[in-house]
Amino acid sequence: MAQAAIDPHEIHALARIMDELDYYQLLNLKPGASTAEIRRAFHSSSRSFHPDANRTLEEPLREQCERISKRITEAYCVLRDPRRRKAYDARLESGSSLRIQLAEARQSHEEQRKAERRGATAQGRQFHGKAEAALKRGDLAAAIQNMQMAMTFEANNAGFKAMLAELRERQKAGR
Repeated sequence: MAQAAIDPHEIHALARIMDELDYYQLLNLKPGASTAEIRRAFHSSSRSFHPDANRTLEEPLREQCERISKRITEAYCVLRDPRRRKAYDARLESGSSLRIQLAEARQSHEEQRKAERRGATAQGRQFHGKAEAALKRGDLAAAIQNMQMAMTFEANNAGFKAMLAELRERQKAGR
């Protein structure tokens, strides 16, 4: 199935404005797009701008197609992964950048997970710290009690829930 040749003016125009577009705009998507929509948009754009599909073009246009193709792939890699997409959306919302390097997305997610494990509120962090200290002393009952207190301040904290469940399992096992 042969792909119709892309208009050289379209290649040149997109290459010129590409740095001003966010990943959603580049793939012609709305920010709430589903994974399936992202995949379809990527495959459609990828077929149009892939260097192999445009190897008969003159050198400047081929190079522009290669740059566009790389950016389309970058956009797809970020938007298809829920963690990376969440980090990217947060950066877009804060107005900090239209692009995100994959390492930055991973780091942002790790920082968010660490903060969640420690707690989002001062009281949550305080009781989490007390639970950690009790655990180091070997006082499982106090650790559970402090995690329950932390949960009263942060009922939806997944890290706190997991730690409390683990402590209760240890208690059941008699450790």
